[in-house]
Amino acid sequence: MALRTIRVEGDPVLNKVCRPVKEMTERISTLIDDMLDTMYDANGVGLAAPQVGILRRIVVIDVGEGPIVMINPEIIEQDGEQTGQEGCLSIPDKAGIVTRPNHVIAKALDRDMKEYTIEGTELLARAICHELDHLDGHLYDELAEGPLMDVTYDEDEEE
Repeated sequence: MALRTIRVEGDPVLNKVCRPVKEMTERISTLIDDMLDTMYDANGVGLAAPQVGILRRIVVIDVGEGPIVMINPEIIEQDGEQTGQEGCLSIPDKAGIVTRPNHVIAKALDRDMKEYTIEGTELLARAICHELDHLDGHLYDELAEGPLMDVTYDEDEEE
C-alpha cells in the first residue's frame, strides 16, 4: 500500500471519462488499497481513481461509517435536495456551495466484483454524487453557486 499523488484542477486527467473495470486484478486491488490510504492521509471523505491519475470507474468513500468501495458505480434513483458547502481534494483550500440530491440509491460492484446497492442520505448522498461526477470528468466547481471560497483546515497546521 502506498500514497498516490492527488491530481489537482488543471490536470487534463480530471476532465476525462473513465473506463469500466472488467475484472478484479492485482493492480486494481492495489489501486483500491492505495486510494483508501491516500484518502485517509489527505483527510478526505471520498476519492475517485482519476484523482490519482487512473482512468477507471472506481471510487472510495468514508463518511465516518467505514470504507465503501464502489466499482463501476451508477446512481439509479435520487430525490430531495440539499444545499451546502463542498470541497474536493483536487481543488485544495477551496470550497463552494453546491446543491445535490438529499437521497440517492446507487448500484456498484464490490471488491469481489459482486453487485450491490447502497442508499445514502445527506453527506453520503453528497459524497456519492461528487465522486461519481469525477468518473465522467466533472469537478464540483462546475455546479458551485457563486465563487469558491478560501478555506483552511486545522489538520494542515499539524503537518
